[in-house]
Amino acid sequence: MRKAIFGGTFDPIHIGHMHIAYEALYNLHLDKILFMPAGSPPHKTNKIITAAQTRYDLVKRAIEGETHFEISDYEVNRKENSYTYETVEFFRKLQSNIEWHFLIGVDSLMDLGYWKNVDRILNSCQLVVYNRAGFTMKEVLNQKQYIEQKFNKEIIFLDMPIIDISSTNIRNNIKAGRQVNYLLPSGVDKIINKLHLYK
Repeated sequence: MRKAIFGGTFDPIHIGHMHIAYEALYNLHLDKILFMPAGSPPHKTNKIITAAQTRYDLVKRAIEGETHFEISDYEVNRKENSYTYETVEFFRKLQSNIEWHFLIGVDSLMDLGYWKNVDRILNSCQLVVYNRAGFTMKEVLNQKQYIEQKFNKEIIFLDMPIIDISSTNIRNNIKAGRQVNYLLPSGVDKIINKLHLYK
């Protein structure tokens, strides 16, 4: 079986995330996408983010009824910072019969050299990079080649249509009183409205 871990803050999850998950599912011939809401992401310690359990609930509602999508609370339940190498090693050990992939955006690829224990991430899973707005193909391919040569590991580049939606813009639109339902998976807006999130 082939699975991909799709980590992120998901604050909130939006249709752009769902688009990435389906593109990865079909193009990489995966069996499942495992959504992994971040608990305490070390790269966002200086930012205010919504409570981990709330973000988990938003993702859970978003993937409800999606047979190829599942969710894990592994990082949400961690008290300390969530490091990617620990997550992929945990799941590789937990389900050693699975061919694991890990999805990141090109923005994360650009910063990958600063991640903790990058070699252990690349030894535990197949890294898959999806394109995002704001980067030229030359920048992406140069960085991909640099990481591949440095760690002697192949990285898969998932070239797909870009849906340029960001959680930051969604939060700002909600704060401004604008409609965002059309940017969110079914049911997510109901939780946001009920909890008065991002006001």
